[in-house]
Amino acid sequence: MTDVSPKLLIPESFQVSRDDITGQLGLIWELIKAPLIVPLLQLCVYICLVMSLMLFCERVYMGIVIILVKLFWKKPEKRYKFELIQDDVELGSSNFPVVLVQIPMFNEKEVYKISIGAACGLSWPSDRLVIQVLDDSTDPAIKLLVEQECQRWASKGINITYQIRENRTGYKAGALKEGLKRSYVKHCEYVAILDADFRPEPDFLRRSIPFLVNNPDIALVQARWRFVNADECLLTRMQEMSLDYHFTVEQEVGSATHAFFGFNGTAGIWRIAAINEAGGWKDRTTVEDMDLAVRASLRGWKFVYLGDLQVKSELPSTFKAFRFQQHRWSCGPANLFRKMVWEIIQNKKVNFWKKVYVIYSFFFVRKIIAHMITFFFYCVVLPLTILVPEVKVPIWGAVYIPSVITILNSVGTPRSIHLLFYWILFENVMSLHRTKATLIGLFEAGRVNEWVVTEKLGDAVKKAAADAAKNKNNTKSFRKFRFKFTDRLNTLELGFAAFLFLCGCYDFVHGKNNYFVYLFLQTITFFITGIGYVGTII
Repeated sequence: MTDVSPKLLIPESFQVSRDDITGQLGLIWELIKAPLIVPLLQLCVYICLVMSLMLFCERVYMGIVIILVKLFWKKPEKRYKFELIQDDVELGSSNFPVVLVQIPMFNEKEVYKISIGAACGLSWPSDRLVIQVLDDSTDPAIKLLVEQECQRWASKGINITYQIRENRTGYKAGALKEGLKRSYVKHCEYVAILDADFRPEPDFLRRSIPFLVNNPDIALVQARWRFVNADECLLTRMQEMSLDYHFTVEQEVGSATHAFFGFNGTAGIWRIAAINEAGGWKDRTTVEDMDLAVRASLRGWKFVYLGDLQVKSELPSTFKAFRFQQHRWSCGPANLFRKMVWEIIQNKKVNFWKKVYVIYSFFFVRKIIAHMITFFFYCVVLPLTILVPEVKVPIWGAVYIPSVITILNSVGTPRSIHLLFYWILFENVMSLHRTKATLIGLFEAGRVNEWVVTEKLGDAVKKAAADAAKNKNNTKSFRKFRFKFTDRLNTLELGFAAFLFLCGCYDFVHGKNNYFVYLFLQTITFFITGIGYVGTII
């Protein structure tokens, strides 16, 4: 049989020199671009535009409602029955309910004294207050320090108990669940939960407990977080801007309209009966706080958010710690949505509109769409349209809608308005990790139950900075205290920096929309986070 020439099996346009690899790749690209790449990328643009509109409508709705709440809604003290519990000489402390304060800890060397001291300083009758330090530390030296601190306060007459477990099963949820099983807390009616870096003011219980005492249908009172280290570095300023919107708008709107919002895991007081009725603490996801809140809400319990009641806390001041925290905060809600969406639909104790709010607004748009649209549209699809000019992105989708969303997001922290543009770039970078974590949660992939405790530095950074100021020779040791270059290096961010840089260069040479300005700025931000300098002191 006559040999068939290879030239007969391939298009004539491909018959180029075997050494001309670049030319062959270019021809292949031209061959598949029109029938495959362009339609596929155009479909991605349409999907992203729909998601952008969903997020836009959600932000506008939240903006309108928060304005109405601030102007016309009654404050929680007026919406609910509220009466301060007064000291009574004749009754003594019997008119005060017994409150349990739980402080879960894990190797909290730098901050353990803060929360223990704040809890012991609460203005509440000592015989009606039980403080429980739930220490899951694996470092024997730290465990000893925490135990000694508890003993020191106990010697002053404070009812404080140091509690440990044999293992860390269930992580924080397991520790809280185990703590409620102890016989010495059975007479407690309410439980206040404080993470190790949280420091409530002495009147914390006096301002929150009356809502629970006077309103038997309220299960949770949530206080607002206030950050003591917000000005430490650029990283903490960025976090403050994101979290302030969450507390100023999302929590406030949820409390005012549906008496529902996600428990923040700390700085809140629960009715123990509501916890038990909802099935107790569960460790099936990394957001045990949100899990309990949704289950309690589905049983008809109401929540109250007090924006005026603020509890001091600490933000992660290293990018590594922040990334781990964001993985947990993004993966957990997506995984919980997967587990609970059908249960929410079938629930008969809450009305239809509350179900819509929980499923669509609370979970789908805020916990899933918000992360994905930010990453896929602005870091993947939009740059790719530069390489495929046949695909058009309308200016309202690329510029106008993102601008409005950004402005609405900035209302929580007006003092940082000058950082707004960099905040946008930084949020785009973090959307990479949030999207990855969200997909892990939705599909229950490998790291779905990963729990890395957020590192808290307490006053250690301030002390190191003070020492460095006294002795300039210590400057290097201060920087070493905070960072190691190998810990800083993030290859994923560096990879995206290279991708966006190439797209920016192509747009600069061939493009007509001047996207290269945004792309180069985004490249710089990805590069800065890639080498770990986002947390540089300012």
